[in-house]
Amino acid sequence: MSVQRARKRAFKMDLVKLHAVCEANYARLLRLFPDYEHSNSREFHVGPARVVLEVLERSRYTTFFRVQQYHADARWLGRLRVEVRAYHDAGMLEVGAFQSHRRIAPRYDYPNTHMLQQDEKIQQNHFLAEWLEHCLGHGHANTVHPITG
Repeated sequence: MSVQRARKRAFKMDLVKLHAVCEANYARLLRLFPDYEHSNSREFHVGPARVVLEVLERSRYTTFFRVQQYHADARWLGRLRVEVRAYHDAGMLEVGAFQSHRRIAPRYDYPNTHMLQQDEKIQQNHFLAEWLEHCLGHGHANTVHPITG
C-alpha cells in the first residue's frame, strides 16, 4: 500500500477580484466621509460603538485614512483600527494596516510564523468592505438621521 501526498497548488492572487473590492470600498468610504478634502475627521455611531474616520495625510492623488471603532465596553470587544490608502486617480481604497499588522504583503507562504493566510490582503479588504457596508446601513451621526451619503 502506497501513501500519496496531496500536491500543494501555488497560490495565485485574483487581482481582478481585489481591484473590484478596492473600487467598491473607495465609493463606500466617500459616502461615509464625503467632505474628507475639507475636514480632518468624521464621527458617527453604529449601535453603541463610536466610529471615527480621520485623515492622516493628503497628497494630490492619495489620501491616508485611519478608521477606528470604539466600543462602549472596550474591555470585552476591543477596538477596530484600520489604516487605508485612497488612490484618487484609480478610484481605489486599499488596507495598509490592520489592527497591529503593518505592511500587508500581497501573499504569504503558509504556514508562517504569524499564521497569516496566503490571501490575507484580500481577506482584510473584504472585511473592510463588509464593515463599511454595515456602517452605511446602520451608522447614525446622531440618534435621528441615518448616514446615507
